[in-house]
Amino acid sequence: QLPLVESGGGLVQSGGSLRLSCVVSGFSVKYHAIGWFRQAPGKEREGVACIDLRDSTTEYEDSVKGRFFISRDNAKNTIYLHLNSLKPEDTAIYYCAADPGLPTLNRFLYEAWGQGTQVTVSS
Repeated sequence: QLPLVESGGGLVQSGGSLRLSCVVSGFSVKYHAIGWFRQAPGKEREGVACIDLRDSTTEYEDSVKGRFFISRDNAKNTIYLHLNSLKPEDTAIYYCAADPGLPTLNRFLYEAWGQGTQVTVSS
């Protein structure tokens, strides 16, 4: 069983919205930090948002502040990343990651990763 499974990606027009889902095995028991990352072709993977599952504190990368937000459904062991006002530059594979430690936008500090879901924004 994969520790993290993402879904919800797709093709959307500029200005549109998507909701990505990340189902987490070990939700709030093993993992306290969930991060969302993205990787565009030819670019490094970058952090866009993260949440501390203990107190729901969130952090967002500057370019997505006010457009993306994280929510959670404890009953479904799921973390959501809501993507609003999407731009072509948001096109990337989006990954969720989990770690027992503190949340961070640093991709090197996460223990477990999902397989990714593609988000494509057309202009």
